[in-house]
Amino acid sequence: MDRRTHSPTVRLRRLARHLRRAREDTGRGLTEAAKLLGWSGPKLGRLESASTRRITPGDLDKLAELYGIDAGMLAEWHALATQAKERGWWAKYKKSGVFTDDLPDFEAEASAIRTYESQVIPGLLQTPDYAEALLRGGQAHEDDAIAARVDARMQRQQILHRHEPPTFWAIIDEAALRRVVGSPEVMHAQFDHLARMATRSGVTIQVLPNSVGAHAANTGAILLMDYAEPLDPSLAYVETYAASLFLEEPDEVAHILEVFSHASASALTGDVSAEAFRTHLATLGNTADE
Repeated sequence: MDRRTHSPTVRLRRLARHLRRAREDTGRGLTEAAKLLGWSGPKLGRLESASTRRITPGDLDKLAELYGIDAGMLAEWHALATQAKERGWWAKYKKSGVFTDDLPDFEAEASAIRTYESQVIPGLLQTPDYAEALLRGGQAHEDDAIAARVDARMQRQQILHRHEPPTFWAIIDEAALRRVVGSPEVMHAQFDHLARMATRSGVTIQVLPNSVGAHAANTGAILLMDYAEPLDPSLAYVETYAASLFLEEPDEVAHILEVFSHASASALTGDVSAEAFRTHLATLGNTADE
């Protein structure tokens, strides 16, 4: 049984691909199809690009009639349109500004997640205290705002603990491990959590040591998400201080996957990395005892 939370954004993207494929199967261009429907080209374009959730049952029925879609497929279209309007657990956080993009939507439905971080522990592996210290970052923030962001981050992590979780592969630069966030006690708990997560089935955690020098992923963080449904292509997620961007063009995703693969080849194996976490634990334990 699939116990994953329906992701509105993923379902909308899947419906859009159904609609585009159905049109292309008839050999019609977007402008021609829109004209036959009595619609504007931009309206049909928005439906096929998943840029609107305003999809009425009547619009789907018209499309199905024009494209010669059978009742079974039309029912699937209607189900996807309904799910695209649902609100996931993350909706309340988006409304308050904690989430400014659709990342939780896409994570919720992913069958595999790969990530590389150069400066911090990946968000899906952070402890609450580490996340809080990181979000404060030496700046003045309202306690309520920090608490909401930490809570949202912990909610995101539940995808790794659900029934049928995605496979998860993280590469963490050694610099992130050596950076003391919060306090030695916070880092001790964080390393303990990493060591335990590294033993979980379906989870791979690698450390990219400083000794490798320059490497393929020098330019920044990486997040890749794969999906089991063929109509849901892989996504790459790039985040900067000013904005975040989702990339789904095959050549873009392939390039980022190649970078990730090169970084993985330069990193320590999962077993050796787990030992590194235990070594850091022992070191921090000795520091705390002094």
